[in-house]
Amino acid sequence: MAVFDLGGVLVPSGGALAALAAALDVPEGELAGPYWAHRDAYDLGGPAAEYWRGVTAALGRPCGAAEVARLDGIDVAHWAALGTEATKLLATAAERGVRLAVLSNAPASLARAVRGAAWSACFETLVFSSEVALMKPDPRIYQAADGKIGVLPADVVFFDDRQANVDAARGHGWRAHVWPGAGPALEILAREGVLGG
Repeated sequence: MAVFDLGGVLVPSGGALAALAAALDVPEGELAGPYWAHRDAYDLGGPAAEYWRGVTAALGRPCGAAEVARLDGIDVAHWAALGTEATKLLATAAERGVRLAVLSNAPASLARAVRGAAWSACFETLVFSSEVALMKPDPRIYQAADGKIGVLPADVVFFDDRQANVDAARGHGWRAHVWPGAGPALEILAREGVLGG
């Protein structure tokens, strides 16, 4: 079983923040602090309105329901857009019989968008922090993922862009790797005995 993170792995990082900064007409560096400072609670299932109002309040701006919907729509559109290289990797892996899953820290709106995206059909299981009220690198989220995926820890090869998440996954017994890019990831899957001929 190959398990992938979303942001920074299957989905390129940076696009959402840049697009939101443009939409709000603020420098990206000014938005980054509030955007990430409030993100954990949002990824754990907190309401979108609470998250976006916290972000905009830090920028000294009001945020009504329409603005919440607009900002959340921009954010979700970027975090749910699969990268070109990832698309090729998933196609190759699926063609060669690899079982695929996602484990991602993601708010409920993003989880819904990914579940509704055509590209997510190749995944047997999608596990999101907002749906299990746990987030990486909490060791319990890997246990929860085992139960949802239906595998033993030793049968999982996992890719994440953050070392802390990789370390926690390894501590749980997963064969975890910091994301090396699509080509090297296929080589790792082959070396780990997951990628069939």
